[in-house]
Amino acid sequence: MAADRPARPRKLSVIKTGALSIGATALPLLIACGDAPPPPAADLQAGARIYAQHCAACHGAKLEGQPEWRRRLPNGRMPAPPHDESGHTWHHLDEVLFAITKYGLVPPYAPPGYQSDMPAFGGELSDQEIRDALAYIASHWNSREVLDARAEMMRNAGRR
Repeated sequence: MAADRPARPRKLSVIKTGALSIGATALPLLIACGDAPPPPAADLQAGARIYAQHCAACHGAKLEGQPEWRRRLPNGRMPAPPHDESGHTWHHLDEVLFAITKYGLVPPYAPPGYQSDMPAFGGELSDQEIRDALAYIASHWNSREVLDARAEMMRNAGRR
């Protein structure tokens, strides 16, 4: 790397268990401090409990989402998508999933003024609880096709 260019911050990645390796709130620490220690490993059992308590009512007990989740409801909002491999959750970067869960579906993850039933869980769940729930969701993405596509997506995101 040329001496006149600043070093790029370390990129985020997914660990093999599908757990989040870093939350969006840790990114400033990585940039400011160089190599920060990774967050604690995700607890899939805790994630299952958190998912059942906070997510399953909308996204389904089996991560199946609401019926016709691609079609707008009469109020103009979108139904909750599935979090299994049939949905689009796995298409999003870890830091995006973390931020949407923590802050809700707001800019920059939705257009300004977008109306969504997705609440912000930052006031109810700790960052670790959010990571645990997302790791539980990710633990259901098992097909080689999804795992390969997700790995490529994460690699490509690291090239920005």
